[in-house]
Amino acid sequence: MARTITIDPVTRIEGHLRIDCDIDNGHVTEAWSSGQMWRGIETILQGRDPRDAWLFTQRICGVCTTVHAIASVRTVENALNMEIPLNAQYIRNIIIAAHAIHDHIVHFYHLSALDWVDIVSALSADPQAASKLAQSLSPWPNNGVQEFKAVQDRLAGFVQSGQLGIFANGYWGHPAMKLPPEVNLIAAAHYLEAFEFQRKANQIVSILGNKTPHIQNLAVGGVTNAINPDNQSTLNMERLAYIKTLMGEVEGFIRDVFLVDIAVIGGLYADWLPYGAGVTNYLSVPDFPMDTKGTEFLIPGGYIPGGDITKFKAITSFNDPYFEDNVKESIKHSWYDGKWNRHPYKEDTTPKYSDFDRKKEYSWVKSPNFLNKPAQVGPLANVLSMYAAGHEPTRYYTNLALEKVSAIAKTQVGVDILHSTLGRHVARCVRTNVIYDILKENYNALVTNIAKGDFDTFNPPTFPKGEQTGFGFHEAPRGTLSHWIVIADGKIKNYQCIVPSTWNAGPRNHKNKPGPYEAALVGNPVANPEQPLEVLRTIHSFDPCLSCAIHLHNNSKENIVRVSTW
Repeated sequence: MARTITIDPVTRIEGHLRIDCDIDNGHVTEAWSSGQMWRGIETILQGRDPRDAWLFTQRICGVCTTVHAIASVRTVENALNMEIPLNAQYIRNIIIAAHAIHDHIVHFYHLSALDWVDIVSALSADPQAASKLAQSLSPWPNNGVQEFKAVQDRLAGFVQSGQLGIFANGYWGHPAMKLPPEVNLIAAAHYLEAFEFQRKANQIVSILGNKTPHIQNLAVGGVTNAINPDNQSTLNMERLAYIKTLMGEVEGFIRDVFLVDIAVIGGLYADWLPYGAGVTNYLSVPDFPMDTKGTEFLIPGGYIPGGDITKFKAITSFNDPYFEDNVKESIKHSWYDGKWNRHPYKEDTTPKYSDFDRKKEYSWVKSPNFLNKPAQVGPLANVLSMYAAGHEPTRYYTNLALEKVSAIAKTQVGVDILHSTLGRHVARCVRTNVIYDILKENYNALVTNIAKGDFDTFNPPTFPKGEQTGFGFHEAPRGTLSHWIVIADGKIKNYQCIVPSTWNAGPRNHKNKPGPYEAALVGNPVANPEQPLEVLRTIHSFDPCLSCAIHLHNNSKENIVRVSTW
């Protein structure tokens, strides 16, 4: 029987997202993605000094802080045609690599894993059998019987106390949950371990960025980190040595836990591999520049139309007109004034709210387009682009992950299975492994450059009279992030942020084509509309961040939430 369900809000994400689905014969037939907040940062920035923009934009979100800071300073530098000292590039690269590793670990284990892992089932597992299985899959030293028994006892303690905390309100026992109890116990143990290793990765960000979230060391023209190997108050060899220690501690978890767990989930849920493709136009950008001009990158990026990696077209520099000329945003189905489809330099952000109407306006999120078509962004787009470009580390880790999935599923799977809900998780893990190698490479490049006596970290900007335009991009954990600026006589005239969750969560565009969330849900199975676990699986696979796509605004200045402390 046909029916409509509404999930509002979608939890285990950043921000407020509403999903409406029409369901018939146990499958989604149509879907609508609605962002339930308004982002007003663009309006706040008008008239301000461009050098301050990064401080504001990284406060769009409490999670995606570093990425907006990086994109913002690159935007102003692009408008001013600046070069950046090598040390500044390396320091920035280390920060964004460590942040991405932290973010990817958090996403899978703490925001998505419980869509696949039944915590209650883990209580009936045999710790000895779980240990034997885990050790057959990975050399991770914490896969022992005692460790799994301790985790099981800890979970039982939650249940007996009645205070389930982070494990409350799960769809435990749902018919779509198919992992054996021992695999659920292994995953639960790694879920808890992941807290420690994401923290270690984030410590690297805080050492170089001076704090996290909301790093403090960026500047238009470079970074503010003073380098002096002999001074305790600067970036010295002691701090660099500690960063190296943290890097070493994180590596084992990425290689021997994250990669293996993803393969196990993919292999044991092989029946889910056909679901969740949606929009298969993929957009990513190159990143981790290794020169002062932003023309040499450690990861490639570009555009793939219709999922055909043989048609990959590269984006080659921070000034590439192929990217600059072909990005637009539509507001036909968004709560803004007008029905335009414009280039970011010519956009405005004027809210005009009306009721939720699936045929008219129904979201605060705009609808980005590349070459006038919706595009999916994120680790999947990034990995497919790197794979298409012949990036050897990506090919190695992708093939390794697919081999492990194939062995567990007992059937051969290829790159084509990545066009799916589970494929986005596999790609995110592949990307984490690639970026770990990049983290090491930039660390070594920074230490080597300092050893040569190069301590430069900053080139001062100069603002000419008249008008300048610029854009800056970053391949953030959730996908392609770009900021766009128009500067007039040294002040911000217009500023636009087109973020990964805007690309993916956008409503239908000016041609009424559904956005990636909406398209990916069509065809998804839904066993129980009262517990739409399968819908959450696909939405969570994108790692939504609606605080980035939109932001809160209340014209009446009334109290929205009141929090009491006891």
